[in-house]
Amino acid sequence: MSVTTALTAAALTGGLLIGAAAPAFGAAPAREAAPASAAVADATTVSVSGEGRASAAPDMAVLTAAVEATEPTAKRALAAQSAAADALLAAARKQGIADRDVRTEGLSLNAVYQQTDRASKLTGYQAGQSFSVKIRDIARTGAVVEAVTHAAGDVVRVNGVTFDVADPSALRARARDAAHADARAKAEQYARLSGRRLGRLVSLAETGSGAHRPLNVPGAAFDEGKVQVAPGEVRDEVTVTAVYELD
Repeated sequence: MSVTTALTAAALTGGLLIGAAAPAFGAAPAREAAPASAAVADATTVSVSGEGRASAAPDMAVLTAAVEATEPTAKRALAAQSAAADALLAAARKQGIADRDVRTEGLSLNAVYQQTDRASKLTGYQAGQSFSVKIRDIARTGAVVEAVTHAAGDVVRVNGVTFDVADPSALRARARDAAHADARAKAEQYARLSGRRLGRLVSLAETGSGAHRPLNVPGAAFDEGKVQVAPGEVRDEVTVTAVYELD
């Protein structure tokens, strides 16, 4: 009596066996195909890191400034601080700064003591308030700094200016492009040195959130009326780790 042997379809995808022929009647069972994860683990791979950097001209500035007033009583200190803060905010508005771009960062009231040989003596109170002022027209940075300092008088303190980009996502994307290209170039070089061809990308990981580096100008740069500023460039850096198969 003849025996009919039925075969199932077999296919190879990416070097992994995903189907096998059914055994003939009476034949020993075929070995099962290795799991996909095991096959990938057996493949020869190369792991590289890539670094990407991108720069752009800043399109905005953030001024950080504070007003502080010291008076014999807490009530007078708060009143003097409030008057100086009102003057600072009014000057910012006259320079075209919208209310949404001004934010109070801190508010304080502290007792002031004079230290003597025997004891500490209460001499008054110091009230303070700090602000961040976002300047969207970067060309007006110097004018805004000058305006707020003149309006608030001797109780104002300029802590510094930070130049940045309003939307850093485009800068980050360019840094990622550069990091990916750097990783692939390194992998292709190692493949050539190994006498192999670069295969498919197995994994790609950004090893950090990137290093966004706005330009900071300290407050001391604005002493003695020095309100001319140079925005320079804003930089972003990204590092990735990539694993490729070698064919």
